[in-house]
Amino acid sequence: MGYRQVVFEGPRRVAVRPLKVAGAGPGEVLVRTRLSGISSGTELLAYLGRLDRNLPLDETLPGGNGATFRYPFTFGYSAVGDVVDGEAALADSSQVFAFRPHVDAFTADPGELLPVPDLDGTAATLLPLVETALQVTLDAGLMTDQRVVIVGLGVVGLITSMLAGRLGCDVRAIEPRTDRRGVAESLGVRTLAPLEAPRAVSSWTSGEGVPTAIEASGAPEALAAILPMLAHEGSVVVASWYGTRTVPLPLGAEFHRRRLSITSSQVSTIPRRLQDTWTIERRRKEATDLCHVLPLGQIPTLVLPVARAAEAFEILAAGREGGPMHVVLDHA
Repeated sequence: MGYRQVVFEGPRRVAVRPLKVAGAGPGEVLVRTRLSGISSGTELLAYLGRLDRNLPLDETLPGGNGATFRYPFTFGYSAVGDVVDGEAALADSSQVFAFRPHVDAFTADPGELLPVPDLDGTAATLLPLVETALQVTLDAGLMTDQRVVIVGLGVVGLITSMLAGRLGCDVRAIEPRTDRRGVAESLGVRTLAPLEAPRAVSSWTSGEGVPTAIEASGAPEALAAILPMLAHEGSVVVASWYGTRTVPLPLGAEFHRRRLSITSSQVSTIPRRLQDTWTIERRRKEATDLCHVLPLGQIPTLVLPVARAAEAFEILAAGREGGPMHVVLDHA
């Protein structure tokens, strides 16, 4: 049967190519992909050519196997589909999620599949981003009544803001795009435009600043703008991956004299300080549960046929006001 795959062939160049998939072998299942979500973080960096080409793909994902971001390569980690062969078709499971690239079909170990039978398929493509946002809140150590500034209202920033609100935090989210601020406000997140943020945060905290900020914008210049908003011994958690771009930081006045700290958040692992209580399996289950209760259907999403993958990536990269926040490929 003729299957297709999306191949990254160069900066701003993706193509849909033929793919051969063998049938399910012993201990395997064959999954027919219905939808696959495009990440506006790592995948967009890969599309734009902003990753070190010698950097290994995430080896915690199936198919890493020492491959790098050297063109051509396949990449992605948000496939939703149906088991169509093997292991008695997983007892006729109706829908599963897998951390797989944009391919029409793939064989897999049943243990890597997450059953999501009652979840809307488009919402299910957001599961990795919900898990990332959950890890960001864990890395930030957020607590009830804590004031927190979140910079960037892309999908990860928006979901992180919602999760922080569910934890009882007092949140202000900073975002330059009016459409994204409108979406966030409709979901109960209080927002600020960048130009008004310094004065508004100072007024909100009576000049003390916030103990915690989260940088999720992906913009290298955003990190420097956060430092003056932090309280003494405050910290900023960087959820963004800037790829090969340089991040300029003024490590003089605010950073040095007020003992500020900058830490990274990364979803591939569980930090050592949390390993007594958290595992990847527990985090993944919580993320799946959150997908059922968060208003993911209100995130502006565009679904395009996989044959239009090049257009899908370009729309996401353009980031135009009023454009989609999440883009999904339909493999039907």
